[in-house]
Amino acid sequence: MNIEDMQNVWEKMGKDLEHQKKLTNTLILKMTQERYTHKFTKLATYETLGACICFITAIIILLNFSKLDTWYLILCGVLLIAYFITLPSFVLKSLYAIKAIKIDVDSYAITLKKYVKAKNNLLLVQQLGIYLNFVALLLVIPVFSKLFKNKDIFTTTNVIWYWLLPVLIIVMILISKWGYNCYKKITSSAETLLKELEDVTD
Repeated sequence: MNIEDMQNVWEKMGKDLEHQKKLTNTLILKMTQERYTHKFTKLATYETLGACICFITAIIILLNFSKLDTWYLILCGVLLIAYFITLPSFVLKSLYAIKAIKIDVDSYAITLKKYVKAKNNLLLVQQLGIYLNFVALLLVIPVFSKLFKNKDIFTTTNVIWYWLLPVLIIVMILISKWGYNCYKKITSSAETLLKELEDVTD
């Protein structure tokens, strides 16, 4: 075998190796994309179900809105309807935005930048939701008391709320903390997954 033949063989081997590397990288990207999307699939399912419940609740309040016969109950009802429609919409929008990121479309740096922005938006919405949940709790009690028991708790003293409200607040604090920690854990895990791709995409 002369030098020219050896050069041809080496060139062919180099091309084959480069082709194999591209195939391997493509496979890694595909598998990582599936793992990345899967991390948010369960969250998206739960949040979609929760949003449906919120939307149905808003419709129920609207259908019975005439029962809210004082200005303060009407105000509570309007704010509660806005809460049940707006917050789930923001949560779903931010969640599906982060879930829809395609890791093989842009460079690693751009993809990571998009992810960090989407993650921050998602966690910000979750933080906002935690505070609004406590406001909503205070709105739910008078509205639902009036709609389903025809009682105005602002004018009718009921000792049950003196112990039930603190219990509900404590439960909500625990649930909110647990839920937010779940979001932080999943988003951190997804970010770690993306950072492992630095050598593949660049």
